[in-house]
Amino acid sequence: MNELAEVKRRLSAIERAPAPVNTFDRYPAVEWAAQGRPAVGGNIWSSVSIANATGLTFDRVECKFITDFLYTGKREAEVRLAAFRHTGKAEREIVSASAVLNLTGLTERRIGSVVMRWVHGIPYGWDYADDTTIYTIELQHRYKVGPEPYDSDAHTVDVFAFYKGSNKAGPPTGGPMDMANNAGYQTMVLPDSRPNVSAGWVTIPRIVGEQELYGSYSLSAMQYCVGLPAERIPEASAKGWAWIRNSGASWGRDPDITEPYFSV
Repeated sequence: MNELAEVKRRLSAIERAPAPVNTFDRYPAVEWAAQGRPAVGGNIWSSVSIANATGLTFDRVECKFITDFLYTGKREAEVRLAAFRHTGKAEREIVSASAVLNLTGLTERRIGSVVMRWVHGIPYGWDYADDTTIYTIELQHRYKVGPEPYDSDAHTVDVFAFYKGSNKAGPPTGGPMDMANNAGYQTMVLPDSRPNVSAGWVTIPRIVGEQELYGSYSLSAMQYCVGLPAERIPEASAKGWAWIRNSGASWGRDPDITEPYFSV
């Protein structure tokens, strides 16, 4: 009797279960803030973020990420989506890739956003039958232009300053003294006349942020990677489709899984 009651309870729970409103696969990523991305491994493809897409229900995905510090002619990015097959030996093999999306930025700093839609080509995705293989979809980047070299003259300034020899010591005694070549202008405390005081040139950063002046662009991880049916994202293709805000953009090279990528 107890077993029959348990079966009835389970049947009743199934009947009361709500029908799903949306049918799709969602693979969220953790990072969202745009992070500076240096060139890696001789500027080969390097993954910004990764979504475990094992057992995808659909053959097409959408993902979104944001950009920052993209400057036309100075710091420009190439991005693509790529699918990988992983084995139990911590190795991965590229399965497919989208075409290359060129992000050329603007002449002024703007926070940009990019949506990409792609038919991923994972062989066992929506008809999953492999019990031992894991698949991921990764957002990858490499530099089209840049990164800008560091120029110390442009990004720092030298000032002549006094400093205390010990932070624990009190302030130096005595007032300012005349400079030999500047009589009447009491503007200098001579280090040899004031104990615990030294003077010299000090290099400090300019007030403007260094990433504004030089350096790397920033890309975020995918805000989401979601599998959707053709009815929801009909634009998706093996080459890829993209919507970009606050950055110049164009499609570059066709999909090519033979291009070198950072294999870690």
